[in-house]
Amino acid sequence: MPKYVFDFIEGGKDLAELLGGKGANLAEMTRLGLPVPPGFTVSTEACRGYLATGTVPAGLFDQVNRHLRLVEDRFGKVFGDPRDPLLLSVRSGGKYSMPGMMETILDIGLTDASVPGLAACSGDPRAAWDSYRRLIAMFGRTVRGVPAEAFERELAAHRSHAGVANDAELTEADLRHLVDVYKKVFHDHTGRDFPQAPHEQLYQAIEAVFASWNTERAVLYRRQEHIPHDLGTAVNVMAMVFGNLGPDSGTGVAFTRDPATGATGVYGDYLANAQGEDVVAGIRTPVPLEELERLDARSFAQLTSIMAMLERHYRDLCDIEFTIERGKLWMLQTRVGKRTPAAAFTIAAQLVDEGVIELDEALLRVTGAQLDQLMFPRFDRTAAPKPLAVGIPASPGAASGRVVFDAVRAAQWAATGERVILVRRETNPDDLPGMIAAQGILTSRGGKTSHAAVVARGMGRTCVCGAEALDVDATGRRFSVAGTVVSEGDVVSIDGTTGEVFPGELPVRPSPVARYLQGDVPAAGTDALLDAVHRLVTHADRVRRLGVQANADTGVDAGRARRFGAEGIGLCRTEHMFLGERRALVERLILADGDGERAAALAALLPSQRADFVQIFEAMDGLPVTVRLLDPPLHEFLPPLAELTARVARAEALGRDPGRDGALLAAVRRMHEQNPMLGLRGVRLGLVIPGLFAMQVRAIAQAAADCAARGLSPRPEIMVPLVATAPELAAVRAEAEQILAETDGLPPVPIGTMIEVPRAALTAGEIAGVAEFFSFGTNDLTQLGWGFSRDDVEGEFFPRYLGMGIFGVSPFESIDTSGVGRLVRIATEEGRAARPDLRIGVCGEHGGEPDSIHFFHDAGLDYVSCSPFRVPVARLEAGRAAVAARTSTTSDSR
Repeated sequence: MPKYVFDFIEGGKDLAELLGGKGANLAEMTRLGLPVPPGFTVSTEACRGYLATGTVPAGLFDQVNRHLRLVEDRFGKVFGDPRDPLLLSVRSGGKYSMPGMMETILDIGLTDASVPGLAACSGDPRAAWDSYRRLIAMFGRTVRGVPAEAFERELAAHRSHAGVANDAELTEADLRHLVDVYKKVFHDHTGRDFPQAPHEQLYQAIEAVFASWNTERAVLYRRQEHIPHDLGTAVNVMAMVFGNLGPDSGTGVAFTRDPATGATGVYGDYLANAQGEDVVAGIRTPVPLEELERLDARSFAQLTSIMAMLERHYRDLCDIEFTIERGKLWMLQTRVGKRTPAAAFTIAAQLVDEGVIELDEALLRVTGAQLDQLMFPRFDRTAAPKPLAVGIPASPGAASGRVVFDAVRAAQWAATGERVILVRRETNPDDLPGMIAAQGILTSRGGKTSHAAVVARGMGRTCVCGAEALDVDATGRRFSVAGTVVSEGDVVSIDGTTGEVFPGELPVRPSPVARYLQGDVPAAGTDALLDAVHRLVTHADRVRRLGVQANADTGVDAGRARRFGAEGIGLCRTEHMFLGERRALVERLILADGDGERAAALAALLPSQRADFVQIFEAMDGLPVTVRLLDPPLHEFLPPLAELTARVARAEALGRDPGRDGALLAAVRRMHEQNPMLGLRGVRLGLVIPGLFAMQVRAIAQAAADCAARGLSPRPEIMVPLVATAPELAAVRAEAEQILAETDGLPPVPIGTMIEVPRAALTAGEIAGVAEFFSFGTNDLTQLGWGFSRDDVEGEFFPRYLGMGIFGVSPFESIDTSGVGRLVRIATEEGRAARPDLRIGVCGEHGGEPDSIHFFHDAGLDYVSCSPFRVPVARLEAGRAAVAARTSTTSDSR
């Protein structure tokens, strides 16, 4: 029989795949001799067995019972003993921290028979009944699916009847009555009595953890964070310790550094006379962790000593959960803590300065997605009105949107393009879909370590917690503060850096990080965050192999890209030069009758094309500019068929001559294609319409010659789109080279192609014979490789595919490495075999996506090209890809 259960003394932090992150770290703390309550972990392998069959693996509970007896021996109590019961907590814990997983269940094993025993042994009957009512509610919600509101409604009613503000003020009599009420709620919703057999409670809780792996919210979070769906979760079973035994007891969450800013010091929350989940759930707003020094100096000193030791051991920010039971400190959890993007960069740089890690490792500690977050705008505070309220700044950022009061509506409104702010008293895992959909999260309860704060930081969402001045009425769909009522649909703005909540939408200003990356402000010595970003991005530039270029179509965009650090333009789309007022010139080309009119129309287009290229070459002086010849079908430059038909019909109905509209309508009908993506476009257009590509090449050549004559160093490159066979490219190249040869003062102009047709990838060796460079157009390569029309399918069945697990992530968002990526590898290998000096890049949207950049590095490409605003992200990720590859090679060689 496989071994499914592992005692805490059997594991370590390197076994996260088997024991989950939580179980592996509990084992590590036990191994380090820290005060961890005894317990054991049911492995992820057991969960995978359950998910495969729908039943608990044979023999699992026998193993659980054997390890439970070891816990009983170490703790000196027996599970189910009515006189002095051992109680247990059950927590889920996959390899990666997942807020969408099952909530913790505390006090398992407590029954009608053992509550008096717990009361007698603890000397605190009130705490015993408080623990029992918590167990019924937690078990009911997480194991049996009783709506949380059913318990919360009764609890609120009891607080109101007793005239108290929070749960800690309820008396023993109040709690005894509440237990009876909770039992009735449990029976009304499940049709069963609350289980009175301790082992039955434990077994059902373990099975519920397994089942929670595939709940809707867990699947949604994995999809959001790109976590594999086949990992499964572990189950951690631990002896209960009690933080609700009076003022000398309590529970808290601590961070070894501020997870919001990265600043060093003691950070966290503490709640006296509370159980473990109270801080995280945000049911009561805690006090800052520093208050613990005043309340219990001995425990505070021991805790800070352990925090320092754990940070040294893990070499990173640690997130710690602890309980104090009548003056004795117990460690319940540690992990490398989630942090905001600002904290990630700041802490990585600090650890380098402290000699804990090297710059290469620091680079691996941050991500392009985090850098992207740091480039978002911030509120312009000079235009800010007086805030409605001030809460706890839990996750930085500036967010404005319409107020919503439940996760379902938040997701619905966001799906229609609305920006929303999710407002709750406190959040719980059921709110996850709304938290993902929202621009920001605002709660009236909870602190920096509440569920809302932790999840928001992990996802990069702006969050303000514990804004206690807000009276949130979720049922009435409004909140009020100081006489002001804000109803659902009203707009508010929240500042996750200051904790302020403002009415209406505030204007924003560029972020300091974006201004630094554009060269508008210096980095050195001005700000810890800017210093950190500067160090890590410049280190990425030093170590990366991939070049980073930009997709830009105007001189303005080219200049912006250069300021962001682009090393050239990898894609200049000439079709964008024919929009606006110039559309009439294209219409003239389309309506031309004969070679003479066509030549005249092309001659009229030439000056504007040349002027555009001059601006771009000036902005990118000395850097390569890859110009893609016209790609889309010509009909895209004409008014839509339905619009023209209506205009012509209206004119005819009024007895008027439709004039130009009639001619345009005839042209649109003549050029209509069933599937334009596969029709007359790209190289086909250049070969079928005489003079079109020649005009563009001439404009490029004249612009480059003009710049060179003025002492500049233009470096144009010509890219032919949609090539599927070498003869197509050879025909265009021959015409282009003739034109280039006629232009005096012209620098060498490489001619290459965009690989976006699967046949081109599969015959890359032949095409490389006439191409000096390849650039993968991964948008079309993905469409043609999958047989998808992106515009048609993304909103149709992609959500279903993602929900069914057919996609882990959209292939248009991140490169499909096994399919489309295989085409990229084939084309790269065969192209270089035919032409060893072949330069290869990518200019599709994947060129700025972090995971795709790592693939392109591994595939041996020379550069990526992306939008100007993603250039810093690409620079960082290209450096991370180089370090990760080197680290992997070093590890493999060992």
